[in-house]
Amino acid sequence: MKWFPYPWMGKNSIGMKLALGGLLTIGPLIALLHFYNYYAASVVHNQVSISNRNMISLYMQEIDTGLGNVDQYLVGLAASNYNVQILDRPRSEDDFVLSQLSLTNQLTTDLLMYKTMVNSIFVYSPERERIAADAVDEVDMDEYDKVVQYIEDKLFTSGQEGRLSRAWFVRNIEGNHYLFRVLRSGDVWVGAWVNMQTLKSPLAYVNLGADGASLFLNEQNQPLTDIGYWQSHRLALTGEQKETFLTAGDDEDYLVVSEHSAKGDFSLAAVIPTATVLQNLPYLNRIVVFISVIGVLLLPAFFLFIRKVVLVPLNRIVAAMKRIGDGNVNTRIEPIRTSEEFTIVHTMFNRMMEQIEELKIHVYEEQLDKQKAELQHLQLQINPHFFMNTLNLIYSLALDRDYELIKEMTLRLVRYFRYMFRSNLTFVPLKDELEHVRNYIGIHELRYQQQLTTRIQVADPLLQAPIPPLVIQSFVENALKHAYPDGETVPVIEVVIDLDETEHGEYMRLMIRDEGKGFREDVLELLNAGQRVVDEQGEHIGVWNIWHRLRLLYGNQAEMAFWNDEPQGAIVQIRLPLYQEGSTGEVS
Repeated sequence: MKWFPYPWMGKNSIGMKLALGGLLTIGPLIALLHFYNYYAASVVHNQVSISNRNMISLYMQEIDTGLGNVDQYLVGLAASNYNVQILDRPRSEDDFVLSQLSLTNQLTTDLLMYKTMVNSIFVYSPERERIAADAVDEVDMDEYDKVVQYIEDKLFTSGQEGRLSRAWFVRNIEGNHYLFRVLRSGDVWVGAWVNMQTLKSPLAYVNLGADGASLFLNEQNQPLTDIGYWQSHRLALTGEQKETFLTAGDDEDYLVVSEHSAKGDFSLAAVIPTATVLQNLPYLNRIVVFISVIGVLLLPAFFLFIRKVVLVPLNRIVAAMKRIGDGNVNTRIEPIRTSEEFTIVHTMFNRMMEQIEELKIHVYEEQLDKQKAELQHLQLQINPHFFMNTLNLIYSLALDRDYELIKEMTLRLVRYFRYMFRSNLTFVPLKDELEHVRNYIGIHELRYQQQLTTRIQVADPLLQAPIPPLVIQSFVENALKHAYPDGETVPVIEVVIDLDETEHGEYMRLMIRDEGKGFREDVLELLNAGQRVVDEQGEHIGVWNIWHRLRLLYGNQAEMAFWNDEPQGAIVQIRLPLYQEGSTGEVS
């Protein structure tokens, strides 16, 4: 008994490959779905973390900037304020009272500029053990009295002065945390304080979820604000990084993102429940499981459907093609009831077989011969372009009896004509074309006794690339003939060849540039349109011949562009496929 009664069931058949391919595809896809589910959770978590970290960093920078502005104000107040200096060394009690009143008015005015960052600005006199002058805003009298009593009784106790003037510092006053900054000016202190809750007020508009919060932490990662929220959720830090997980008593996870202040010993933190971060992912989990189950259940039905709709009709075509391969060209596919596409294929297959019996191969060969003959004719049109000038040059050298120059010129002309006689080939290596260009330039220099400035740049990997002969030389010849008609200017010719990699394949880009007078606008328009150029000297077919040859060899893949350089000169750019498939010419 055969293991595979049908051809499409063989080990190497398309049916078996489809079956194995389906299994090998749907399995990894299901695994990929589950992986994507976990990966999505990780990505969402990271993105939320990055977003909130940036937000917290931005708010912390704004707070530090505001505190820095208050620092600068306090430094100026301590260093140069006349009333502060009088309070430090009053000449009399009247001077002290007048300076106290004036400074209080000034502080009240100045506080308006810093009211978003501080609640009060004050001047404390240790000698009198009380606040000499201050201004306060948005603080009730009960809270104000508590802070003033703390400043006068505890803040400037013995031994604390050395640590007070370093930076902003936090003090706990009857359960509320305040941020202080003090500077010494002689024997008096200037300073400012703010309730930490006031600094947090702009964060009230930030949405951190129904159970999220923003708060300040001290150096030990203990809360300075929202202490009730912290205690009610029984939060405890598990790390010291900017991104830290907190675990609540009910085993709920939280994401904490914090940023330390550059101005004091505190941090700003955002607490976000992970359930809020990943709130939509449970639906994604259910979708992934549903898709996996449906995929497994539909796989056998899919195989049966593919067998009936694709494999059976395909096998009939394969069987017919095998009979044709055995020499039975009169084979036809019997029509059956199948998909419309296979019905069309069967009909067109039978019609094609009828035409093949009548087709004559030599028609195609004649077309190829005709195209090849046309291409060789175009190449031969270029060859006589240089003949007459060459004969005149040899004649002139013979009259001058310059035999050394005649020998050198003859050797170069031999190389020149040897290459020209090879030009019936469709392609030549790029290095041969460039060698021919150099030889042609040498002939030009001998003929006009003029040294040319020539620059040829080409990448080494391109030297063996095939190129139609005489393409570069023809444009160099045109440049020498038309760009420098006066014969006095030293010609400058530059040839640059590089590789141009695109999504459609690799191309060879050739650029021929001179520094002559450039193209006329009417000639430039005709050249870029691919038309023949006719002027007072007659019809110029050289450029048109090259363009037509490239069209025959490369079709629409060849490109040629012309434009004038700045401040002068002309540029010709040719773009050719680096490896042209289907070319029939040789490369010698």
